[in-house]
Amino acid sequence: MSLGRTRVPRVAAEEWRALVRNRVAMSASLTLAALIVTSSLLGMEQRNATRAARARYQATADEAFDAQPDRHPHRMVHYGQFVFRPLSALAFFDPGVDGFTGNTVFLEGHRQNSANFSEARQSSLLLRFGQLTPAFVLQTLAPLLIVFLAFGAVAREREQGTLRLLLAQGLRPVELAAGKLLAHAGVVAAVAAPALLVLAALALAGQAPPVPSLLMVSGYLVYLSIWAVAALFVSLLVRRARDALLVLVAAWMGVVILAPRFLPEIAVARIPTPTRIETDVAIHHELKQIGDSHNPDDPYFSEFKAKTLARYGVEKVEDLPVQWAGLVGMEGERLTSELFDRHAREASEREAGQNRLVRQFGIISPLIAMRQLSMSLAATDTESHQDFLEQVEQHRYQFVQALNLMQVTKIPNRNAGADPRISADHWKTLPGFTYREPDVLLLAGGRIRANLLILVCWLAALLVGCGLAARHLGEATR
Repeated sequence: MSLGRTRVPRVAAEEWRALVRNRVAMSASLTLAALIVTSSLLGMEQRNATRAARARYQATADEAFDAQPDRHPHRMVHYGQFVFRPLSALAFFDPGVDGFTGNTVFLEGHRQNSANFSEARQSSLLLRFGQLTPAFVLQTLAPLLIVFLAFGAVAREREQGTLRLLLAQGLRPVELAAGKLLAHAGVVAAVAAPALLVLAALALAGQAPPVPSLLMVSGYLVYLSIWAVAALFVSLLVRRARDALLVLVAAWMGVVILAPRFLPEIAVARIPTPTRIETDVAIHHELKQIGDSHNPDDPYFSEFKAKTLARYGVEKVEDLPVQWAGLVGMEGERLTSELFDRHAREASEREAGQNRLVRQFGIISPLIAMRQLSMSLAATDTESHQDFLEQVEQHRYQFVQALNLMQVTKIPNRNAGADPRISADHWKTLPGFTYREPDVLLLAGGRIRANLLILVCWLAALLVGCGLAARHLGEATR
């Protein structure tokens, strides 16, 4: 038993010695490590610069709003506010969908605007085809390096005739496979080490959440181990190293390059999304059906007027102790906001359905599971963006209704004048928007566990496959 345990490390050591002697392998590994470190440093610098710029823009917008002169509150409703989404701590590692979703929202009454000024629309075409980030390097380039390092682990031994000699000297096929696996597990650890060190340093410095950072590293270790075990599995099955390389590169092309491009198209075809024009037309049509506050004969607002007069115990709107136009504005904002919220929920549900459909393919593509896991932990997935939009809409509604309430209570109902105004000091009493970053373990806990489980199942299945293939290795060499 002790002899078997010593054979496995010896096989691993010999494999490592062969890899170190391979100058191409060493050069590629060092290049990949340099890419991870460089992309991390550049990503952190860009994140910090973007954070500072958005904070500066937010302060400028807030100061401009507070500096407005004496005005009618409803004019301030249409003057509006700008809000900017701050970047999450791990956005430098995996920007996710942040570059495509927009980061600025204009808040005003009677409308629910979408996020604008996405980086993809303002940057070069390079952003649309992928950024050089640690996540991109680990998800796309690192598997290809692992494939090139491990494709000949066993197939090359068979081609060179050393496999038969090793087995003839008493080395069991399972020990050979375990030694090769141990060696390439070390390769995976070496490949992931730069990212591990970066995230660990940031977590210790308090610049990154520790638990999501730990889960991020764990997920990438499992993901890269899948490629190492898959390469060993193929190398155990085929007789020539060249064939193993062809199979593995084809698998890399299908899993990493083609699947992420085709699957979203399939999801959109299965769950179609109305165009922006179609949505705007539908909303406009429903707005007409809600009621017209400017029409005295409108059924809804006629009923609202009767209820308001009865509540205050008067017979005419001129006798109300508060301003009638402000009450109508508050009720109209409530109705339109409910309509906008319903359409936003429907759009969010369609998007969530598309994402669920894509995530289901994680069963056949570990990259999908890894990508979803990485974005969820970095708070750069569509769900995090949706959380930002929901917080913005809550703030917009409270902001608009606060101004409408000023119109109700601060402007007299009688003899208001042609252009009634209130003091500019009131604008400074309105709270600014503060984005509350969600706890990703609460917001995406179920998705994180599901994607981790998919990756672990992939790794376990391939390990079982390697064990079965190794048992038949001796028979194949006879």
